[in-house]
Amino acid sequence: MWEFLQNLSYWDWLALGTVLLILEVFGAGGYLLWVGLAGIIVGAVTFLIPALSWALQLPLFGVLAILTAVFWWKRQRNTIAHSDQPELNSRGHELIGRTFVVQQAIVEGRGKIKVGDGVWMAVGPDAEVGTAVRVTAQNGTVLSVEIAT
Repeated sequence: MWEFLQNLSYWDWLALGTVLLILEVFGAGGYLLWVGLAGIIVGAVTFLIPALSWALQLPLFGVLAILTAVFWWKRQRNTIAHSDQPELNSRGHELIGRTFVVQQAIVEGRGKIKVGDGVWMAVGPDAEVGTAVRVTAQNGTVLSVEIAT
């Protein structure tokens, strides 16, 4: 092991980087991309400076892996596109303020309302079947309702 560390060459780093990038292709979710890129960069630095000792190569690899990951994380965080339809994938949120009919009586604060061709759980004041209720909030798959006036 000691012999291997003392003789680290750019080929070792390029091979490590390539293997990590190949593993990334198989679905690591971006985790290995930046570590693999750091390995390739260390390989390039070692090619340009062949006398670079392993004691400097390993910390360089660690620092580059962290820096590349942080750089990309910050870049991705700053480039998040804001949609003109922010509630597009918030199923149920578009129901707030709309009026629906009680499908299953709301008893002790729980019941069901008919929404389009589906039925949603509802919480709110007790109401008989057929009563019109207005959705006031959404919590997961449960809609909070009030009696519509």
